[in-house]
Parts: sequence; C-alpha cells; structure tokens
Amino acid sequence: MGRLQRTLSNISEEEIDNGRIGIVAGAIEYPNQPVLVGRAALRTGSDHVRTFVPDPIYEIVAGQDPNLLVDRYAGEQFEESAVERTREMSEWADALVIGPGLVDADPEAVCEAIDTIDVPMVVDALALEPSLDADLSNAVLTPSSKEVGPITDEYGSLEAFSEETGAVVTLTGDIDEIVAGGERLENETGTSAMTVAGTGDTMVGIVASLLGQGMDRREAAELGAWILGKTGELATADHGPGVVATDVIERIPDTIR
Repeated sequence: MGRLQRTLSNISEEEIDNGRIGIVAGAIEYPNQPVLVGRAALRTGSDHVRTFVPDPIYEIVAGQDPNLLVDRYAGEQFEESAVERTREMSEWADALVIGPGLVDADPEAVCEAIDTIDVPMVVDALALEPSLDADLSNAVLTPSSKEVGPITDEYGSLEAFSEETGAVVTLTGDIDEIVAGGERLENETGTSAMTVAGTGDTMVGIVASLLGQGMDRREAAELGAWILGKTGELATADHGPGVVATDVIERIPDTIR
C-alpha cells in the first residue's frame, strides 16, 4: 500500500495532466450523488469533472459546486436518448462513473451505454445489475453487501465473476474486500461512523480519479478503499459519530499528502 500511496503523491506533485472524469448519475430523488462523487474526484486530484444528469436536477447540481462542469439530458430518467451523449462524454473523459442515484434508469440503455465506453469506468449502485449483461473488462464495480446479490446469484462467487468477466470488484462493508483475477484482498481502514450516507459515493469518486490519473484498475480499487478508510478516520477524529460524507471528502488531500 505504501508503494501505491507514493505513486499517487508523485502524480500530484508533477505538472502533468491529472485526468478528466465523467459522471452519469442522479435523479429527482437523488440530486446530490453526482456532486458527492465529483467533489471526491476533485479532492483526489482530478483536473476536470463533468456530471451528466437529468434535466429536472440540472440547476440543483450546477448550483452546488462551481468547480464541477455540468451537462444534462432530456427527461427524468436515463434512457436510450442519453446513450450517444454518454459515449461522447467518454471520449472526452479519462475515466467514467455510471450509476450513483440513477433511479428508474432503463436497464437496456444502461447496458448499452456501458458497452460503448472504452475508458476505465466505475459501475455503482443502480447500474450494477444492468451491467451484468455488458462488457465489464474495463470496469471496477463497487457494490455494498446489499447490492452484491445479483452478481453472486449469477456467478456463484465474486472470484468467479472477476475471472469470467475481467471486472474488478470492491465490496464495501465493515472490512472492504477487493476481488480481481479470482483473488480477494481485504482493507481494514475506516471507522464505524462511515456507515453514514454518501461515503459510498465518495469512494466511487476516489477510485474514478485514480483511474483517470492512469492507475491500474486493481491498484485503483485497492488504494481507493484504503484512502477512503484513512480519510474517514481523520474526519471521525474531528467530528466523532456525527461525521458526514462532505467531512470525509474535505480530508482526502490530507490522506494523500
């Protein structure tokens, strides 16, 4: 882990392109997820972050953080009409996120969008189950223990899933588990206070940023889980059990340093 952390520190000190991240996320019920993911990516070192959200929440997302670029698609849910724009954004981006807060998205459109993406991606939350019919050889999946069922139901185990699809999986929980190439690693950083809403979105943004900075998927998943846990430890020391996701995000640079 020390080697991976030093690699990230070296990246952040050099005057090079630290990557562009695209984020397909959010819905009327969840307008804040794109912002949490985006802020986490920026705090991890990404140069540019663009969110792609449904039209009804465009002004909410655009008004929350002036550091984010914000684009929109028509309608209230992600559907076929947004797939081509997603592909275009992936051509701009060095890494892409799809799924956080993506309520009532058309599963076929989500699957098609994932199949059109050539850059490394993080697949999360409501895009996880539709993604199982897509090419995941360039993906990191980030299910919680409540979201992993469809994967294990179809493949039997995360090890088998990672071997058959080429995907990397970060299973979040009391102890995070990273599964890649049929092997399972554990990450024990973090605190019990990090069950608060939004920490999963934070990890997605961290991992996406690492991918956008050129890190291998397995290493990005491993280091991303470690950074989130260590950052959560710092934030919990400041705020105790009242820590919230934005507290964690603001301490990411301290962990990286």
